[in-house]
Amino acid sequence: MSFNKNNRSIHKWASIIISIPLLVIIVTGILLLVRKEFSFIQPPSAKGIGTMPEVTFTQILDIAKSVESAQIKSWDDVNRLDVRPAKGITKIRSNNKIEIQIDNQTGEILHIAKRNSELIESLHDGTFFEKNANLWLMLPVSFVTLVISITGMILFFFPYLKKRRKRQSVAS
Repeated sequence: MSFNKNNRSIHKWASIIISIPLLVIIVTGILLLVRKEFSFIQPPSAKGIGTMPEVTFTQILDIAKSVESAQIKSWDDVNRLDVRPAKGITKIRSNNKIEIQIDNQTGEILHIAKRNSELIESLHDGTFFEKNANLWLMLPVSFVTLVISITGMILFFFPYLKKRRKRQSVAS
């Protein structure tokens, strides 16, 4: 088999193998790029009164417990705590993906919403399917994408190089 035929075969089969994982990565990547533009993906950040946090972590937990939909009873039910002094807020994310935004000075609840960006992120990096899928699925997909890119460039430039060599040999 010739180099060109092997290259085409590798390019074709590698493309077929990674097409679905690559489509998932591309679509979820696009959604993650625009997540702040759509509140159903990521709730918009509220703005607190001041920039100096005055609410303690104990008070934050008590405030989070008061939101029934978040189902927070203790720190074990909190997935993430995001303190943003510049915006004057603290975001509390529960394990069931509910985000509570509170004012850092008054402790007032500013916004409560479900945050879907974590689902999209887990699809994007493969951890939605299995905890280590980012290593055994997404990493190989990345390498195969690299191979497809290289073989694609060879397939694109090879005819031009062939024509150039042919012209040079005719001119000689």
